[in-house]
Amino acid sequence: MTVTIPRFELENAGAGPDPFTLASALEGTTTNAVVLLLQRDFYCIRCRQQVQAVAARYDEFEAAAGLVVSILPEPIDRVRTWQESYDLPFPLLADPSKGVVDELDQPTRFGILGNLTDFVGRMPEALVVDVRGTEPQVTFSHRGSTPGDRPSIDELLHEVTELTTAKQQ
Repeated sequence: MTVTIPRFELENAGAGPDPFTLASALEGTTTNAVVLLLQRDFYCIRCRQQVQAVAARYDEFEAAAGLVVSILPEPIDRVRTWQESYDLPFPLLADPSKGVVDELDQPTRFGILGNLTDFVGRMPEALVVDVRGTEPQVTFSHRGSTPGDRPSIDELLHEVTELTTAKQQ
């Protein structure tokens, strides 16, 4: 799979630089992999559960030289509400225009109705991105077909660990 991640700059309500770019987040780090979590919307219970589950195990991502970044297709004020509620230790980005998540081809369903509202249309997606080279490349993609269709935290950690192990060999 050779998908290149587009360059983007988004407001960040969580940890890390604001505004957020991959280059600014990676500067001075030994990060090998970035996990991009493309969320459905502000109200999605499964999205909220996912970021909290990742936060609870975030030290494992850091130990594997990974950085998690969650992108919420909402205005920054709603994204800040999540951050205030959950105190996430990783970047939590606002994409109110949905430009980045659309460019990353986040899955939607229900045709035109799905395009009108993220509540029924936008599905979750998780990407693991190899950031060791000059251009970030997607090495793993899980495109959800239902709101609950998400990779496990163990699966994401495995993918990050694989990239770190491959670098050491």
